[in-house]
Amino acid sequence: MVDLTELMENEVFMAFASYATIILSKMMLMSTATAFYRLTRKVFVNPEDCANFGKGENAKKYLRTDDRVERVRRAHLNDLENIVPFLGIGLLYSLSGPDLSTAILHFRLFVGARIYHTIAYLIPLPQPNRALAFFVGYGVTFSMAYRLLKSRLYL
Repeated sequence: MVDLTELMENEVFMAFASYATIILSKMMLMSTATAFYRLTRKVFVNPEDCANFGKGENAKKYLRTDDRVERVRRAHLNDLENIVPFLGIGLLYSLSGPDLSTAILHFRLFVGARIYHTIAYLIPLPQPNRALAFFVGYGVTFSMAYRLLKSRLYL
């Protein structure tokens, strides 16, 4: 069994922990951005959320959708769909003993692709910008999964 001290000395694991912290912080900022856009544009989905802006029929005008809010929300949902698999596979990959430079390349490419994907989504940049960013991140996660299964296959 690996003790915590040994794990903290594992350079690949510490690199993964660093990049995981960056990408999770970015994902947390997306929920804050969604809330910011909802408040500044006075766009809510629940009646209790718009109670401060009016009562009864007056409050109903705030129960609506807004293109900008939806764009930020979709970018956040896309993060959830991609970052969660990266975290699980990346953790297992980092503990499987990969080469440090290869692992860091994987982590940097994923984080860079997700940040670029968000920028491309929010500005918005024309396609295929967002699609390329998505596929780079997806490819990185798939590459780690493939390498993990290839080197540590116990089926």
